[in-house]
Amino acid sequence: MTPRLWIFDADGTLRRTTVPGRVCPRSPGEWALLPGVRAAIAPLAADPAVLFAIASNQDQVGYGHLSAAMAERLLRDALRAATGREPPLGAIAFCPHPLEIPCACRKPNPGLLESLLGRFGVPPSAAVFVGDQPSDRAAAMGAGIAFRWAAEFFGW
Repeated sequence: MTPRLWIFDADGTLRRTTVPGRVCPRSPGEWALLPGVRAAIAPLAADPAVLFAIASNQDQVGYGHLSAAMAERLLRDALRAATGREPPLGAIAFCPHPLEIPCACRKPNPGLLESLLGRFGVPPSAAVFVGDQPSDRAAAMGAGIAFRWAAEFFGW
């Protein structure tokens, strides 16, 4: 059975930043999809019942390097490029807090994933989180969601 909700980390999973020295893009044109992303997601996207979302730490918002609106736009653009679909309202969840501020949403905490499950009314057993960092795996475990390593999923 195909999971109903596929949640992806952004940086290092769906996209890479094209500006040397930056951990995430700050404006359009500063990122590219990683190899194999579109091809791996295409079979899932063929099923209109499958939902896609992003859960991403975006501490650069908290440091003032980009606005929350721009971070959401860039994440939305990445999800659209990866899936070939317009992301539904609520498909983007990100932590905007600087690293020095403790919060419940920053991965490895499960807050972002739990909020996406709630927004879409999907139980953890019907969701998968794809990421590239141990913090992504820990967040999935905390939310009770299955986890897949990006390198394995995308065939890197």
